[in-house]
Amino acid sequence: MSESKTKTGWFHKASPSSFAISDAHLRKTLGVKEMLALGIGTIVSTAIFTLPGIVAANHAGPAVAISFVIAAIVSGLAAFAYSEFASALPFAGSAYTWANVVFGEVFGWIAGWALLAEYFIAVAFVASGWSANFKLFLGSHNLVLPSALAGSFAAGHGGVVDIASLFAVLIVAVLLWRGTNTTARVENVLVVGKVLVILIFIGVGLTAIHPGNYVPFIPAHKAGTDFGGWSGIFAGASQIFLAYIGFDSIAASSAEAKDPKRTMPRGIIGSLIIATILFVTVSLVLVGMFHYSKYANNAAPAAWALLHSGHEFTSNLLSIVALIGMFTAIIGMMLAGSRLLYAFGRDGLLPGFLGKVNDRGLPNNALLVLSIIAILIGSVFSFTELAGLISAGTLIAFIIVSLGIYALRPREGKDIQEPGFKMPFYPVMPALSALGSGFIFYELDNQAKFYAFGWFVIGLIIYAVYGAKHSKISRK
Repeated sequence: MSESKTKTGWFHKASPSSFAISDAHLRKTLGVKEMLALGIGTIVSTAIFTLPGIVAANHAGPAVAISFVIAAIVSGLAAFAYSEFASALPFAGSAYTWANVVFGEVFGWIAGWALLAEYFIAVAFVASGWSANFKLFLGSHNLVLPSALAGSFAAGHGGVVDIASLFAVLIVAVLLWRGTNTTARVENVLVVGKVLVILIFIGVGLTAIHPGNYVPFIPAHKAGTDFGGWSGIFAGASQIFLAYIGFDSIAASSAEAKDPKRTMPRGIIGSLIIATILFVTVSLVLVGMFHYSKYANNAAPAAWALLHSGHEFTSNLLSIVALIGMFTAIIGMMLAGSRLLYAFGRDGLLPGFLGKVNDRGLPNNALLVLSIIAILIGSVFSFTELAGLISAGTLIAFIIVSLGIYALRPREGKDIQEPGFKMPFYPVMPALSALGSGFIFYELDNQAKFYAFGWFVIGLIIYAVYGAKHSKISRK
């Protein structure tokens, strides 16, 4: 391919009709109920049982609730943009596909590559959180896994493999292998169970609150650190972003939605509102039960708080239902991540076998690759490192999608169908959404920024060497 053709290919804008044809074989089985369950199940994941304690101890103290609200506001702005795009362009790949249509192929690749990091890391993170809760549950019954099977080699302490985390990923992979319809039914039941146990935690936790634990609500800033004050709150919000990426998993599954104009906006915005209410309430109860410093390096703070406040039965109940309910988040992440990998393979930007589907219309090659990579990532990075790395890719995608509204809106009703939902307060809100995501990205710690930079360098090299030469999009 000549240099001029390569440049043209990099910035070629895909036709919406080409994606509609490519995704025609995907079954439309997901309605509003299924999308809400998918979104709530993914957002209200390991994070609700882990992040309130981690962020309170490391960054915000009792003001962790404010961190959740700030992250929710910025995520909510992006959710409006996602809702309009998913309604107008209901294709597999979410931000990757949308950016391809409105900005060009290289921008689609950047958005998709950012989300790919998110899904790889998020699956490993949620599985790691599942493992932590499982080991706490075993410990409460005086049972301990052999050290070689209790943690990854990266975590040290004699660990070779985190067998519980590996088990969680494999169970979900087998479930998804059977199809989205079966998975959706399982997801609906698990989400109801998980919300019920969260409500039980809130009710029981309220009886164990000590008001003195809320004072001072915003701890003083510690010089030279990202703890305390408003800087600690914003640092906490940047880490909490990983809790809100569930609505992207809804968007990534829009090609399998029934009546996407109605289904996608309701699923995205509705799940975000419900999840935010649950996050803030759990955070306030948790930091009221024990001083926030007690949750340092604790990957299962909710169950720990119940156990150490004399509610052993409820702690065990929470652990059991949390263990089952956490599968909802792994399902959402693996479903969305496999569809994104499928989209890359479908369009020639990664090897074509990723874009193949079986005789039931399922992209199981992509699912298998995602599962293997997530397991490997979980073996290299610790739980706390994974928590800090997820947000970077999400924020990049949020910025691209928010700015994409300016390119999408003039084409609606022309070569792009009219969406069932439009981002309000246009043209101001898309800019506010992009600025909010940019500010949270700035607040990320340097390690997360460094890994994000390295990931994008690798991505651009892969695109230049392979993707740009094999792309099917620029030939359409």
